[in-house]
Amino acid sequence: MQEEYIAGKHSVLEAIKAGRAIHKIWVADNAQKHFIQPVLNEAKASGIVVQAANRRKLDQLVSGVQNQGVVAQIAAYDYATPEDVLDHARRKEQAPLILILDEIEDPHNLGAILRTADCTGVHGVIIPKRRSAGLTATVSKISAGAVEYVPVAKVTNLVQTIDWLKEQGVWIAGADGSAQQTVFEADLTMPLAIVIGNEGKGIGRLVKEHCDFLVKLPMMGSIQSLNASVAASVLAYEALRQRMNLPSQPHR
Repeated sequence: MQEEYIAGKHSVLEAIKAGRAIHKIWVADNAQKHFIQPVLNEAKASGIVVQAANRRKLDQLVSGVQNQGVVAQIAAYDYATPEDVLDHARRKEQAPLILILDEIEDPHNLGAILRTADCTGVHGVIIPKRRSAGLTATVSKISAGAVEYVPVAKVTNLVQTIDWLKEQGVWIAGADGSAQQTVFEADLTMPLAIVIGNEGKGIGRLVKEHCDFLVKLPMMGSIQSLNASVAASVLAYEALRQRMNLPSQPHR
C-alpha cells in the first residue's frame, strides 16, 4: 500500500478523528507537552503507535512543510468520484454545492479552498488529474484537516465531467471577470457547481463555454483580481448566505 505523510497538530488530529489508516505518528522529542497532548490522547485511544524523534528527522519526512513537531504516516488519500460528491449532498438532503477547480496549481490555494469548503458546507471539490495540485502534506496542513471531511474527486476531463453534472440537474457557474452579473445578483440556491479558474489565466476557454452562466466579484480598487482561494471563499459564503436565506445586510 502506498503511504504518505501529513504534518501539523490539526492535520494529524483530524486524520485520527476521521478514522484514517495511520501507520505511525512521530512527535518531536523536545515538543511542548501541552501542545501535543491532544494528539497523544487521540492516538492512544485509537491504538496508534507514537514514537519520539528529533526535529531533523521530522523535517526530512515532510520537507518544506511546517510540521509543528508532529508527523504521521498514513495510507495514500482515496480520491472520491463525482458520483460520491452528489451522493454526499443527497445524504444531507441538500441541493448540491460543488467547487470545480480549473488547474489550481498552488497547494496553498487548494488547502485554503478545502478549509473554506468544509466551513461553508460545500459537498465536494473536483480537480483535474493534470496541471493541478493534489492532496499532499502541504495541502493537508493548510486545510487544517478539512481534507479529511471534504470529498475531492480527481477527473480526467473537466468538460466531460461538467456535461455529466448538467445531466444530473446541476447548474454550472463560472467565476470570470467578463461576467455581466455579480455573484450577489445571481441565484446560487439551485443545485450548483462553481468553477474557479487558474491562478494566472483564469478559467480555460472550453470550460467557460460549457458553463451555464458566469458571475463576477465587483472590484472597486486598482487591482482587478483576487487570489483564487479568496475568490472561492467569497463565492462559497455568498452561496451559503443565500441557502440559509440570510439578509445581505444585518437588521438594525
